[in-house]
Amino acid sequence: MPAEFLSEPLSLYSIPAVWVTLFAPMTLKFVTIQKLRGYNNVQPRANTSRVAADKNVPREVAARIERMEGAHLNGNENFPLWVAAILAANYAGLDNHTMNVTSIAYVCARVLYNYIYINNETSAQSWLRSLIFMGCTSLPMYLLFAAANKLRLV
Repeated sequence: MPAEFLSEPLSLYSIPAVWVTLFAPMTLKFVTIQKLRGYNNVQPRANTSRVAADKNVPREVAARIERMEGAHLNGNENFPLWVAAILAANYAGLDNHTMNVTSIAYVCARVLYNYIYINNETSAQSWLRSLIFMGCTSLPMYLLFAAANKLRLV
């Protein structure tokens, strides 16, 4: 059954799935700030700096909130590349198995990336985050090159 599942045209569903991975850190940031001192929805982009400047908020908590925002921003920066890759791969008619496996790998890698980004506190952990980022980026690039090669040969 899993092999049959992977041959279905499901890769476009990865677009909303990836969107969830980019929005999750922002939701976590909102909940954390709301519990700490209340979320200012009038100036939502000022909340992170407001918490960082608050002497009553432990520095490690403020730093974690900053990393939540960083993970969210990184997701926003990478989302267009993923959407372009999936649309190009579908347009080129890459096989569903390849697109589905790559989609699953990308969603899982983005979840792992967010977890490490939000929780890292050491230089070694930050390098692991960077390594996972490069792995994440290689997946849409693979699809884009595969799509380009397939269309070039037509």
